[in-house]
Amino acid sequence: MSLCAVKGFQRLRQRQCVLISKVCVHQLHSSPGFTDSCYDGLYPGHIQTTPIQKALLAVGSGVAALQNPYRHDMVAVLGETTGHLALINLRDRMKNDPEGYTILTERPRIRLSTLDLSRMASLPDGSFGREYLRFLEDNHVTPDSRADVKFVDNEELAYVMQRYREVHDLLHTLLGMPTNMLGEVAVKWFEAAQTGLPMCALGAVLGPLRLNSSRLQSLFTSLGPWALQNGRRSRCILSIFYERRWEQNLEDLRQELNIEPPPVILSAANKRST
Repeated sequence: MSLCAVKGFQRLRQRQCVLISKVCVHQLHSSPGFTDSCYDGLYPGHIQTTPIQKALLAVGSGVAALQNPYRHDMVAVLGETTGHLALINLRDRMKNDPEGYTILTERPRIRLSTLDLSRMASLPDGSFGREYLRFLEDNHVTPDSRADVKFVDNEELAYVMQRYREVHDLLHTLLGMPTNMLGEVAVKWFEAAQTGLPMCALGAVLGPLRLNSSRLQSLFTSLGPWALQNGRRSRCILSIFYERRWEQNLEDLRQELNIEPPPVILSAANKRST
């Protein structure tokens, strides 16, 4: 097959993916019952959806996320519409852990409005809070970028999903991974093994397709096996009250959670390079 034919096929496939995404979104919003009247007060912003509507959302958001993995809004919708069983398992693990149970009871949020950035900046190098703040600065990210949950039809499970989103950057800090594509894929491999969320498994499988050969080699020979092993054996990442651990030494926290330091140090430069 000629190079021109290959490029033409790729363009056609991209147009088809975009069309599928648009059709799914249109059908969802034109479906009976998908209106503000669906809000039943489970939690602020909740949108009640039928199984068919959830399937449409999952397909549409999945296609959009495949086209652009940095569409965090689409990744969020995909997670909410496919993660019910995994969220139940995570909720139960939190309930069976004293610290996790406290989190479920107190419902802390990780937002700029809840963080004392001045205090965190004054902490010594190597402390969890200082290294988390350094991660935010180096990678130009903010915890406020995490979308609020809308499509989970259980208030407690919705909080579990919200907590998962808000500890994602903390997990980057614990694992020593930047926000470039290789770092994100390594974190997804860890999260897939740790949480069982289909969204994470999909990201772990499809993410490597966007990596070049040298990064693929690094993923499959060192970062990937390390991430899977640590994800399976570490303590539940949602059962840690991170807001009360800022002063703790990062290495000590890793040992407590049974997380080994990364085998490869990745730079935060070239955030979106592949």
